[in-house]
Amino acid sequence: MADRDRRERGPATLAAPGRVKDLSSVANPIVKDIRALSQKKHRDETGLFLAEGLKLVLDALDAGWTLRTLAVAKAEIHGELLQKTAARARAVGADVVEGSAKVMEAISRRDNPQSAIGVFRQKTVPLDKLGFGADGVVVALDRVRDPGNLGTILRTADAAGAKGLVLVGECVDPFSLEAVRATMGSIFAVPLARVSESAFLEWRKGFKGLVAGTHMRGTLDYREPDYSGRPVVLLMGNEQAGLSEPLAGACDKLLRIPQAGRADSLNLAVATGVMLFEARRKALTL
Repeated sequence: MADRDRRERGPATLAAPGRVKDLSSVANPIVKDIRALSQKKHRDETGLFLAEGLKLVLDALDAGWTLRTLAVAKAEIHGELLQKTAARARAVGADVVEGSAKVMEAISRRDNPQSAIGVFRQKTVPLDKLGFGADGVVVALDRVRDPGNLGTILRTADAAGAKGLVLVGECVDPFSLEAVRATMGSIFAVPLARVSESAFLEWRKGFKGLVAGTHMRGTLDYREPDYSGRPVVLLMGNEQAGLSEPLAGACDKLLRIPQAGRADSLNLAVATGVMLFEARRKALTL
């Protein structure tokens, strides 16, 4: 119960809501706790993560994500939008930390930090709770390892109107700073599920829609299937190894994206974008 309570509250120094603190030292325990969220171990232990930048903070608040602490640059706190965001943070019971330039640099690990950095609670959904609707498209990624790829795919899934994204197996942490930055706020808009390969394969047995995967053995052009009118899972493989054999075997169709140049493959994020917009083509209008 102690571990569960700690996960619900977050670090002890971040637990009490609504306070405003003026911090100038990077040695302060609050700063140390926030900085520690750059490490996956600490994110897993607390269930928290960092969203860097005023836009991302506002996107998260607008989407209803739980804000625990807002760190704002003391030198910029007189800006109207930053002041309104700080007031909004206090209204939802979050701590507001006014940090010196050194403190903001230490938290963001950048020489030119953003004016606002939010500490939010992580949020995922069970795979069986993803809402496909009658013809929704969901992307499933097999062991994606690059945070930039994952962030870009989340952003693309948001743009294409995908119903969710599933991380299958040992994937990169979607709540790492690099991945969150790459989403440009879309992590707050696209439902995210995380499952083992065995759990995904078990769920797949009851899925009545189309499961289409890209694969080097694929013989069908990705433009040929009719994706409309039914739920679709686009299953995309690991950057180096592609789909595992069990996941490839779970696909109704194995597809290929034709290429004319010397490159032997596309970047995972690019390939996923190509697949997504083809699967959503009939549903997208200007």
